[in-house]
Amino acid sequence: MDLAARAVAAGIYLTVQDVTKRFGRFVALDRVSLDIREGEFVSFLGPSGCGKTTLLRAIAGLDPPSEGRIVQAGRDITHLPPGERDFGIVFQSYALFPNLDMRANIGYGLRGPAWPRAKAAARVEQLIAMVGLEEHARKYPAQLSGGQQQRVALARALANHPGLLLLDEPLSALDATVRARLRTEIRALQKALGVTTIMVTHDQEEALSVSDRIVVMREGRIEQIGTPEEVYRRPASAFVAGFVGRTGSFRAEVEHPHAATPRLRAGPVSLAATAAASLSPGEAARAFIRPEDVRLGDDALGHEGAFQAVVTGVEFLGPVCRVHLLAEGVALEAELPSGDIGKLGLGHTARLWVAVPAERIMTYPDA
Repeated sequence: MDLAARAVAAGIYLTVQDVTKRFGRFVALDRVSLDIREGEFVSFLGPSGCGKTTLLRAIAGLDPPSEGRIVQAGRDITHLPPGERDFGIVFQSYALFPNLDMRANIGYGLRGPAWPRAKAAARVEQLIAMVGLEEHARKYPAQLSGGQQQRVALARALANHPGLLLLDEPLSALDATVRARLRTEIRALQKALGVTTIMVTHDQEEALSVSDRIVVMREGRIEQIGTPEEVYRRPASAFVAGFVGRTGSFRAEVEHPHAATPRLRAGPVSLAATAAASLSPGEAARAFIRPEDVRLGDDALGHEGAFQAVVTGVEFLGPVCRVHLLAEGVALEAELPSGDIGKLGLGHTARLWVAVPAERIMTYPDA
């Protein structure tokens, strides 16, 4: 059974197999493989230059791979031109036609025998209603806000009922409030339509909030594929632990005392760390701790291995405060409700008891 037949039999809508992309001597993608099921919302997440946009463009046929195969709905599309592939795409820059009003922009691709004028017009009106822009239908792009332009670009991408929707950093040009609202709307629309969707983003919160699965990339390779919870709570590598979400990190040495749980030692600070069981005594390790997992004050005293730290700063973030801590060279962050600040007396240079549950310390070999 060939790759396409196997993908269909397994219920896979899109298969990327050993895809490599070279630009001269530079390897932008290095043997990337992944499967995406029909109706999934998958985000490609990673720092600039990691290959996520190159992978999206390979899937779209805009930059075909140097090696490997791409199969969509049982059809090998590896070398097909973009016009013969079944996808809609939304670019970061929107790419709207400035001389066409909203209706004309959305309906631009609805041509040919499959789209007689009445059917195309009805589809355009349906999409305008779907993205909530009925009162702006006669406006041109320059008369629309950034968020409205993005909705028009999304409607245009969906006009032809594509089997695959590709979103290339679709919200990065918008301010934080509009971005948060639009990502919720995009996810709701995607669920309602059931269209398989891939989004490229460098925004971790964006990827965590909308995705069924996240593909974390680094230097042209995939570091981890998993649900948002898996990627956040069980990072596959030190890179993922440090890149996805906020963490405090420090270098330590693995200790295996007679106690059931191994420990990490960083100077005078010794912490029980369940994950260190996979490492050898004396091995150099890198530890990562989420701010929400740090216990302070009386809450810390109930945990084994509590230690004292100095408060080096407090950031007010509205509903929560971020507390910066330093204990004998080990720097940590803690987050707690803003109302608890007064109870703990968190002035600058205050000393607090600090603890971290052993199962919450993410530990990796120190490369």
